[in-house]
Amino acid sequence: MYYLIYGFFYLVSLLPMRILYIISDGFYIIFYRLLGYRKTVVMDNLQKAFPEKTNEELILIAKKFYHNLIDSFIETIKLVSASNKFLQKRVTANWDVLEPVYKSGKSCQMHLGHTFNWEWGQHVLTQFTNFQILVVYMPISNKNFERLMYKLRTRNGNIFISATNMRTEMPTFANTQYLLGLVADQSPGSMHNAYWTNFLNRPTPFVSGPEKGARTGALPVFFTSITKPKRGYYKASIELACEDASVLKEGELTLRYANYMENVIRKNPEMWLWSHRRWKHSWKPEFENNWIGENKPPFS
Repeated sequence: MYYLIYGFFYLVSLLPMRILYIISDGFYIIFYRLLGYRKTVVMDNLQKAFPEKTNEELILIAKKFYHNLIDSFIETIKLVSASNKFLQKRVTANWDVLEPVYKSGKSCQMHLGHTFNWEWGQHVLTQFTNFQILVVYMPISNKNFERLMYKLRTRNGNIFISATNMRTEMPTFANTQYLLGLVADQSPGSMHNAYWTNFLNRPTPFVSGPEKGARTGALPVFFTSITKPKRGYYKASIELACEDASVLKEGELTLRYANYMENVIRKNPEMWLWSHRRWKHSWKPEFENNWIGENKPPFS
């Protein structure tokens, strides 16, 4: 089955982008207009995040989001045959900001969110830095698609580490100068170990692992956002969030990231992954000691 899927995706990936985007537009009609794929979740998330917006404004954001979501899927298929030269033309960034940290001999972390198209971005990143790129990810439950995605994601030498194996695998890179990429806006598995703060108008839990790892290793941390100047082209913005996470007080790095991501999302809300239930956990009294930042909410 894997080889059938790979063969089919390879043939599709050979199509010009203009044809692939026509296919994407067709899928948009199917998934948004006909099937309403996760439309209830998307609209609920948008209403919680932007209570000041009208329903018409939220629907417009949702439509743009679905176009971006499906474009991202089609663009991922393109990776099966896309050359590095093709990707470099379509993903640009201020890559040079990484060089001073590399020359210092330190490893570092890069925190980003679920903004499109992170799959293309990680492929291009490795072509503009000498860091060994490590990426923490959640494996796909379907074994055939997981095998395919793992092959695509690691084709340029980037190393993908399952989130469930991170504690055991990270020590093996102790003598490697790495850049660890973390999609840090994941919903935490444990609410008691999460940091809580106000995010898009609601108390929101953030995973604590990225900050704790950066503080333990005294690592520099970069924040990264992605914009879409036009269809099929992306521009990443990389900025140094701190030179040494260990000098920050506990929770400060996560708070900076939450504020950074909220600003990114408010500027380009259609670029964030709204189809996941970001606020499926409620603020409770037992999480009080995990609050970071100001304006701690009352308990209902």
